[in-house]
This record gives sequence, C-alpha cells and structure tokens, in this order.
Amino acid sequence: MHRLLTGKLRVEYLKIPIANLPANLSGTKIVQLTDFHYDGVRLSEWLLEEAIAAANEAEPDMIFLTGDFITYDPAPIYALVHRLKSLQSRVGIYAVLGNHDHYWPGAKKEVANALNSVGIRVLYNEAIYPFGSELALVGLADFWSGDFAPKPVMASINPAIPRIVLSHNPDTAEKLQNWRIDLQLSGHTHGGQIVIPGIGPLYAWVRKIGFLIPQPIRKFIPFLSACDRVVTHWEWASGLHQVGSNLLYVNRGLGTYSPGRLFCPPEVTVITLVCQNT
Repeated sequence: MHRLLTGKLRVEYLKIPIANLPANLSGTKIVQLTDFHYDGVRLSEWLLEEAIAAANEAEPDMIFLTGDFITYDPAPIYALVHRLKSLQSRVGIYAVLGNHDHYWPGAKKEVANALNSVGIRVLYNEAIYPFGSELALVGLADFWSGDFAPKPVMASINPAIPRIVLSHNPDTAEKLQNWRIDLQLSGHTHGGQIVIPGIGPLYAWVRKIGFLIPQPIRKFIPFLSACDRVVTHWEWASGLHQVGSNLLYVNRGLGTYSPGRLFCPPEVTVITLVCQNT
C-alpha cells in the first residue's frame, strides 16, 4: 500500500499499572505488532522495515505479534518470517493467530510452523511463564476459528498472579470479563482505518445509519456490508479501554485495506509495565 494511503508509522507509548506485579518486573517493556496482511499489496516493504526498526529501537523484553500475518494465500508467510527474524527481544517473541491466518485450507498450520521455525512461539489456547511463575502470558485461538477456548486456560492460572492475554479480536474482551485480565492486547480492527476526529471510526457510524442508505448506493460504500462482520464493539476499535475490571489495548495494525487510512496511522506499540500503587 502506498505511503499516501497508509500515513506515517506512529509509535505509541504506554505505561500500564499491574496489580501484584513483582518489583523486579516493574519496568518490563513490551512491543506489540499486529495485522501485517503481508500479501504484496496491503503492507509495503518500507513500512515493515520501519516497524521492525522501531520495535528493536525500543529494546523490549518481549515482543507480541497479535495475528493476521497473511490475508488469504499463506505462501507469503515465508518471506515475512525471513524479515521478522531480525526482531530482537531479551526474553522472547510470542504470537497468536488471527482470522485471516485460518481462511485458506491448511493456513493455520503453515503460518504457525513458519513462525515457530524462526523462533517466534505461537500460543494457541495456552499459558506460559516467560519470567517464571509470577507473571502469566496467555495466547488464545482466534475468536472466529472455532477453537477459542479461554476457560481451561484461565482456570489453570493461579488467581493471585497477574496475566497478559493475547487475543486477536477485541470482541473477546466481552467474554473474558469472566476472568481477571490485567492487560489484553488485540488488533483486528485496523483502528477503523478511516477516523473522523472527535467522532471515531467512520465504519461504526456507517453501520448505524446504513439502513437509511438506498440499496443501489450501498455497493459503492466500502465495507458497508462488512461492518458487523469486522467487529461488534467498534467503541474498542483502537487505544486503551476499561472492560469491566479488565484492561484492553487495541493496536491499529500495520496492513491497510483499500481505500486506505485517514487519521488512523499504522502503529507500533511500546508498553511499559509498572507496579500498581495500592
């Protein structure tokens, strides 16, 4: 996608207070990248190169990749992982799959194997402990995959310890209110791509008034028929949100669909975990 249609890459910086975070983990730095859609059209090489450079410049302890590595055909995943090999983190690089990583027959296995082959660990309904037993990292199957199953994973975690959850689709935050989630990281929405300042994603408003638009005109409005299929909670399209007792952060992603982005630049997120004051 041409630079004029995507906008300039933006690095977002956040500090997230975490209850019961061990003092030795305060200051832990995380980088999130999401929604690559690496298919020769939706993500340019210059943007991917800039995103990888920005991620490495942050000198993160962990890097999280939250899905949609491809769009349909999984063949481009091999060129993508060749580039992702240059990502650097102190503790590891972890990933979950998105809905587009499941569309093509056999894509789920092919994408996961390619990522694992370069040292990017794909989590699929499992919890791991990169720093030891005091902080859990949970990676969930995509919401639309048919495999989304948080209950046994969350039940396996000591309720006294904090946990970070990687889940591609932010709509899962509604389901995940049943458990303690100190921070959920998602993507999927591309931030809405076209955002009206002070109002929000255009597609959220198009969905609300879509029934007023005459049928012959509807086909000329991008994504009008797909708004409901993208996400239900458009109010969570980007940024930090409180969902019940849990925190959700939605990254705007790197890949871009036609007709492009407006006031919604592609994003690399740098998150620093700090101890919550009690």
